[in-house]
Amino acid sequence: MGKVPAIPRALSRGAFTLADARRHGLDRWNLQGLSWRRLGPQTYALARLDETPLLKLEAASRRLPPGAAFSGFTAAWLHGLEVEPCDPIELTVPSPAGISTRAGLVVRRRALGKDEVVRRRGLPATCMLRTIRDLCVRLSLTEAVAIADMALHAGKLDRQDLVAAVAAPNQGVRVLRRVLEHAEPGAESPMETRLRMLLVLAGLPRPEAQVPIRDRLLRVIGRPDLYYRDQRLGLEYDGGTHRDTLAEDNRRQNRLLDAGVRLLRFTAVDIFNTPDHVIGLVRAALAA
Repeated sequence: MGKVPAIPRALSRGAFTLADARRHGLDRWNLQGLSWRRLGPQTYALARLDETPLLKLEAASRRLPPGAAFSGFTAAWLHGLEVEPCDPIELTVPSPAGISTRAGLVVRRRALGKDEVVRRRGLPATCMLRTIRDLCVRLSLTEAVAIADMALHAGKLDRQDLVAAVAAPNQGVRVLRRVLEHAEPGAESPMETRLRMLLVLAGLPRPEAQVPIRDRLLRVIGRPDLYYRDQRLGLEYDGGTHRDTLAEDNRRQNRLLDAGVRLLRFTAVDIFNTPDHVIGLVRAALAA
């Protein structure tokens, strides 16, 4: 039986560089065995560690130049938003920094103020407001509102932060102004936001979000994702969790119908594949 290689404790906890390995008595050839996993240029980790997004970001952070920070969707994930952080990993670095875009890594060269960089999950990231501002500039209006809604609903940002950003002479103020107009802290999922924006951009009235509906005894019997109060019309997005709670959803729907609330239910397929059909159904229901 071959000798099991000694693994320095300092290299067993997360990502490290080749320089780190050499300081602990290992060289490149030592890291070619089955005990190790290569994560990127001169970055490694123990093979038994799960290759989580955080491990990948820790590996990327080992090669960050001074003044650099994770940004875009990567920063949004570090702040706790439910987005994909590593497809690709996004960085913002000062202009002279010697790091460039490669497979799985996008590098943007822009100045970052000291107050625009924070540490989240132990890694440098653009602050929440800068992250939202950067994303809004490059996303469609609907997707920009979806990311802003997530940040607002999670309490990572408040409306006054967006108001202040709109008032400052920064890049993307025009886009931010439109995002602020449509943002909804009550939205509980990006798909709810996409449904709401689909209707609003089609010229329909903006529905309210997550309105509690009460029965004759003033008990809360339901809370549609979107609601047209005057027409007593509720709209709901059905995702995977709805399938898991189908029986309770049906009972709740029956209580709402008994209280005189009409319901229309939509899925991601409806919103993405047949948006005109969704708009038509809602328009007809409002007219009725």
